[in-house]
Amino acid sequence: MNLDRLQKNSGVIGTSKKIKQVLEMVNQVSGVDISVLVTGESGTGKEVIAKAIHKNSKRSNTSFVIVNCGAIPEGIIESELFGHKKGSFTGANEDRKGYFEEANLGTIFLDEIGETPLETQVKLLRVLENGEFIRVGEAKTRKTDVRIIAATNKDLKSLVQKKEFREDLYYRLNTVNIKLPALRNRLEDIGPFIERFSLEFTRSNDLRFRGFMPDAIRTMKQYDWPGNIRELKHFVEKILVLERGERITSEMVHNSMDGIASNITNKEDLPVIIGNDSNKAEVDLMLRQLFLLKQDTEIIQKLLMSGTISTTHSENNISSMNPLEKNLQFPQKSMEIVEEGFRFIRDDAIGDISIKDLEKELITRTLSFFNNNRRKTARSLGLSERTLYRKIEEYGLEPKINRNK
Repeated sequence: MNLDRLQKNSGVIGTSKKIKQVLEMVNQVSGVDISVLVTGESGTGKEVIAKAIHKNSKRSNTSFVIVNCGAIPEGIIESELFGHKKGSFTGANEDRKGYFEEANLGTIFLDEIGETPLETQVKLLRVLENGEFIRVGEAKTRKTDVRIIAATNKDLKSLVQKKEFREDLYYRLNTVNIKLPALRNRLEDIGPFIERFSLEFTRSNDLRFRGFMPDAIRTMKQYDWPGNIRELKHFVEKILVLERGERITSEMVHNSMDGIASNITNKEDLPVIIGNDSNKAEVDLMLRQLFLLKQDTEIIQKLLMSGTISTTHSENNISSMNPLEKNLQFPQKSMEIVEEGFRFIRDDAIGDISIKDLEKELITRTLSFFNNNRRKTARSLGLSERTLYRKIEEYGLEPKINRNK
């Protein structure tokens, strides 16, 4: 399956190289009925990956059962996993199916597998090997056909060495290991996460969303996020509530971080990986605006030279004047970008200059023309404010953050 389609169908967020590698692994193992071990720090999205594997597998139309092994008390975990017979223990008032029986023909996701008691691990191994299990208080062997996906934030190999996890179960689970990167190792994905979390939260809570300023996102990239994606999500929701209806700035981010702000590191922004698929229409529009900007400058120069307006005219007076009413002649080569008698793009620059060079200069000069008013700049360039903010961040046109404050 195409990775872009897989990502869209699975809801996995990010464009970083590391997450693309994860998606490639998901694509390779989804259609093969083998057990998978998903590892990574807490909050890195292990459940999302497990769901992606199930959704793109042959079992996608069957049940997907999630079991948090760390949240089930040791005394009842076997009953929860394998079921029990009526009267097998106090409170067992009726026969009950366990998770493995409920997940028959589907997928079972064993989260925090490292928390499973050693006694239970023996029975898990038996299910993995031949699909057999026995309900608590019963002698009858039952069969189930499930695919097992396990996840942990612990080093299982280290637990094996400490005799806290069975070696045979470890190697049986670790047929394929998908390692999820920490958020601090995929900083370029923070922006897309912020946008997704913000849109979901504001829509579900009927809140106004005006976006995050580039400097706010850069500030958030300077924090290590030990809680990973889960921590980022909660932080985004928190700041949207505290700064209701406002565009989020770097100062707001610092204020909302409270005590954790001291954990912001002084690392420089890492380069952002930009997709290879460029928006041709956007590039064409930028070039057109570059031509029109210079043409407007020539019109104003013509008006000034003819004495029609003076430098004391207000901006409103200038913008309200129609040069066609004054019978002014436009420069015959107005669509050639000319500056001080020379072509803006010199003949000897052809072959070396790129669209990005032109785009960067156009944005820089238009920002300067409108005294850094981004709304007017975006409107003048025919771009959305969000696209303009992205371009400003991409070309490094935002003033550097003073991290000593």
